[in-house]
Amino acid sequence: MDTPTQRAWSWHKQGLDGSLEGSTSAEIFTKAGWARSVGGANPYLTLFSRAGIRRDVADADVAAVRIHELPTARGCTYVLGADDFAWALTLGRAAADATVKILDKLGVDRREIDELAAKTLALLQDAASNGTGALDPKQLRDSLGDAVRSLGEEGKKKGASTTLPTVLGMLQAGGRIRRVPLNGRLDQQRYAYTFWGLEPAPETTEQARATLMERYLGWTGGATLKQTQWFTAFTVAQTKAALAAAQAVEVDGLWLLPADTDERENYTAPREEKIQLLAGTDALFLLRRNAASHFAQDDQDRQLLTQKLALQADLPDHPIVDRGLIIGLWQYDPGNKRIAHWLFNEPTTAVMHRIKEVEAFIRDDLGDFRSFSLDSPSSRQKRIDAINAA
Repeated sequence: MDTPTQRAWSWHKQGLDGSLEGSTSAEIFTKAGWARSVGGANPYLTLFSRAGIRRDVADADVAAVRIHELPTARGCTYVLGADDFAWALTLGRAAADATVKILDKLGVDRREIDELAAKTLALLQDAASNGTGALDPKQLRDSLGDAVRSLGEEGKKKGASTTLPTVLGMLQAGGRIRRVPLNGRLDQQRYAYTFWGLEPAPETTEQARATLMERYLGWTGGATLKQTQWFTAFTVAQTKAALAAAQAVEVDGLWLLPADTDERENYTAPREEKIQLLAGTDALFLLRRNAASHFAQDDQDRQLLTQKLALQADLPDHPIVDRGLIIGLWQYDPGNKRIAHWLFNEPTTAVMHRIKEVEAFIRDDLGDFRSFSLDSPSSRQKRIDAINAA
């Protein structure tokens, strides 16, 4: 398979060719991949680009717990569908356990952590039963009082100023509580906590790894061994076991699901352009961290603010994409309520039409488009100016 066709194949597997139109939010995250959020707007654009889902629908799905942001692969948080909640959480427990080890080094024994966990869980159960609702970290600290221990300057250096965040992480990783956005939106990082009591996953950790591998290869349409390890954080032995359990086969250096081998071999890239404006953290790029392979050969040396774009492991700006090929970059300029864009070649009618559609979506539904929680308009102004100048 040549490079342009491989790009289009990945594009197709991501549902960016219109094949996921009519899907629900949860179905999109199951079929195309979990959406990285980090307080940014990527989950919203993920849904809009694949199925035209607007923010009000996505927020309603969050409120109804049809989709949720949870810690899973590599201990990172992703937005995923309800069918994946229980088994996906098992993959994030190692990261939660690692924070317990940090407290142990700071002189906090396991009994103290377990006692605080029990009190926190009881407090949130009471709040849920009496209608108080979710409690934010300050409310929890005030209610728990001396049960929460300050760890001083040494704790701050290790990222653990008190014992409460570790306990909240443990309870969340176990599905006993969940973290909810204070204003119901996915593109911010102010949270409260509520009792959950999710049923534990019937899968073993090994089975959960195999399920993730199967999903991952389906989302990507094929990935190298190194790429699978980056996303999953599995050891070599765990990776090989998961690939075997998924019955993956190696073709041209990529590991694929058996069902994808024939389809990939017979796949033909569409002739008509299909334009999408995506987040730099969209699953098309983030799952394999292979943004460089999505640039045409003639665009490999393009630079913005002295950065050679094709050398960036993660895109510093958002891409404009046609059938898997990056044809330009964009940022949202909230001051002027417009998308600042840089197209590598002359714009087509389809490109300009899609820019206007996404511009209206961001303006009307989101108000701004942040890459992550601290991505303020002022912090990206330099990049907006550079894109306008380019």
